[in-house]
Amino acid sequence: MGKMAAGIGGLALGSLLVPDLFRGSADDAEGLPLGIAHFAPKAKRVIYLFQNGAPSQYESFEYKPLLNKMAGQELPDSIRMGQRLTGMTASQAKFPLVGSYFKFAQYGQSGMWMSELFPNIANIADDICMIKTMHTEAINHDPALTFMQTGAQQGNRPSMGAWVSYGLGSENKNLPAFSVLLSRGKGNGQGVYSKLWSNGFLDSTHQGVVFSSGEDPILYLNNPANSDRASHRKMLDHLAELNNMAYDDFGDPEIKAKVQQYEMAYRMQTAVPELTDLSKEPDYIVKMYGPECLVPGTFAANCLLARKLSEAGVRFVQLYHQGWDQHGNLVGEMPMQAMDTDRASAALITDLKQRGLLDETLVIWGGEFGRTNYVQGTASKDNYGRDHHPRAYCTFMAGGGVKPGTVYGETDDFGYNIVKDPVHINDFHATVMHLMGINHEKLTYKHLGRRYRLTDLAGKVLPGLMA
Repeated sequence: MGKMAAGIGGLALGSLLVPDLFRGSADDAEGLPLGIAHFAPKAKRVIYLFQNGAPSQYESFEYKPLLNKMAGQELPDSIRMGQRLTGMTASQAKFPLVGSYFKFAQYGQSGMWMSELFPNIANIADDICMIKTMHTEAINHDPALTFMQTGAQQGNRPSMGAWVSYGLGSENKNLPAFSVLLSRGKGNGQGVYSKLWSNGFLDSTHQGVVFSSGEDPILYLNNPANSDRASHRKMLDHLAELNNMAYDDFGDPEIKAKVQQYEMAYRMQTAVPELTDLSKEPDYIVKMYGPECLVPGTFAANCLLARKLSEAGVRFVQLYHQGWDQHGNLVGEMPMQAMDTDRASAALITDLKQRGLLDETLVIWGGEFGRTNYVQGTASKDNYGRDHHPRAYCTFMAGGGVKPGTVYGETDDFGYNIVKDPVHINDFHATVMHLMGINHEKLTYKHLGRRYRLTDLAGKVLPGLMA
């Protein structure tokens, strides 16, 4: 029994909220109840395909032919306007422009420009809303990544998935409301860490549950050796009695949260193995996602698993795909990253659409910032790199109430500055929450004497992104 308790006790589960539990007081959410939407939602669930390391917009979705014409020439001072740079290029004497090595063409009724590296995403151009004007204040990976995921550059803030779990709860009592899937590409990687899917100051029931690619998709979920389900049930009942006694003495809500985590783990022992078994998928699905979808831990496998989790009622599925940090050898690495992600990303959207689920599922694809239009260091045309660029970059969304087949926002001819319809991270978060039926200004949590929200003190909903 001791080993069993230790195993379950070590389970790092989050988002295990039963909708009626810990609903909070009116003081927590400005009088709005937790566990239900504030108004009719356009999306019931989110799948966020996060491209960790910041893919270059100039080799993916931002066609700027002027850069090819002016290749090797200096970026005009009137364009850069003294913007601060990272330590990697701040010492450069010159900033020679470089265009894309890869060809672009127009797709869909909207004539959306896309690189030859993403032929499958290009084929679903009429299903996506391409944002050209995402921007952030963060210029280095850690704060930018944290900002994109939590709405703040510093740590110990709840992630977007945790806020959704807190506000809406779970659709399926046998599965977490917030799940996390990790994959690694062949390019230069930036690390991911638990603060990106943290519950922050919210109850620990809202922390993201990480699914691994190993033999056990969730660590410590299974019973210890020589233990059956009946003895496990008896142990949990006794443990709950002890925890409830402790709660009566101390009143710590984390005690109640821990009891719910144990109970969720017990229920997940039946639900998770079936969900994570991809071997029974029909041939046409494997063909759609690609053969890599049967290899656990790949981006393709995680996209397929994300569809299954979302279909089963998981509110927020967060994928992280590492390897997009191309400060050099962009021509060599970016095609490999694109090959890892293009087919499966398009397949996920197509799969959801065929199942009638895309209208209620919001799919997001993008990184933490963009890349410079000038070369980092000295490089030849076919072997160049790009530094960090926070002032404008691309992200796209599909389904869940966004306007399909559209391009939102516009940058200058150099792709450096925004000239129309900027989208700040706070605005992006506010719009995503709105699509989920949440008023981002009303979903708050009182912590250390002040009210916090995902968008903090900023953010506005952008109707132009919505159908």
